[in-house]
Amino acid sequence: MSESELTVVFLGLNDAGQRVYDYLCDRDGVFVHSLLTTREQLQVVETVEPDYLVSCGYRHIVPEDVLEIPSEGCLNLHPALLPYNRGANPNVWSIVEGTPAGVTLHYMDPGIDTGAIVAQREVETDFADTGKDLYQRLEEAQVDLFREAWPEIEADEATATPQDDDAGTYHATDEFDALCELDPEETTTARELLDRLRALTFRPYDNAYVELDGERYYVKVDIERAD
Repeated sequence: MSESELTVVFLGLNDAGQRVYDYLCDRDGVFVHSLLTTREQLQVVETVEPDYLVSCGYRHIVPEDVLEIPSEGCLNLHPALLPYNRGANPNVWSIVEGTPAGVTLHYMDPGIDTGAIVAQREVETDFADTGKDLYQRLEEAQVDLFREAWPEIEADEATATPQDDDAGTYHATDEFDALCELDPEETTTARELLDRLRALTFRPYDNAYVELDGERYYVKVDIERAD
């Protein structure tokens, strides 16, 4: 590491996170000191005192005292078009609630996905999408967005726009768990049911289920556009 290099501690990791991590490792002028995946490893940030903390696919909340350490800030890639779908499973809620889908690079603050926005991109959706289809499209968009935005960040030329605290939506993990349980007596429209089922379809995982006569049945759906 040279004195002119930016130091980065990276938090992850999913498929998109791996690709963003690899991109940063290949950059001249950037030294990626560590890749952290657990909450216990966050003590490394205090030891390293990096210029940036970069997160993609990290599953833990970063404490405020850790966020204050990097001299240039902490950046997170979130697979949602903030302020819509802060929190967990944004691909699912975009489908269920009909909110815009997209990806956002933002500064991290003590809130959950509430920090100022550096860059974002909307991602198109289709009625034939499953939750997995949209998830994969959002992963690709996260990598593309970061590659476009990072050079300006590296050059200290990026700007950030604060979010409206009163706008958008937020969902916790337990809301996803509740969404998975189908009530056989619930009255709904065909559109609402199909949106819910396709949002929860993520093979090979079993998400949506219904219980009848003491038995549990998992439900998945395939929708194809007519020629």
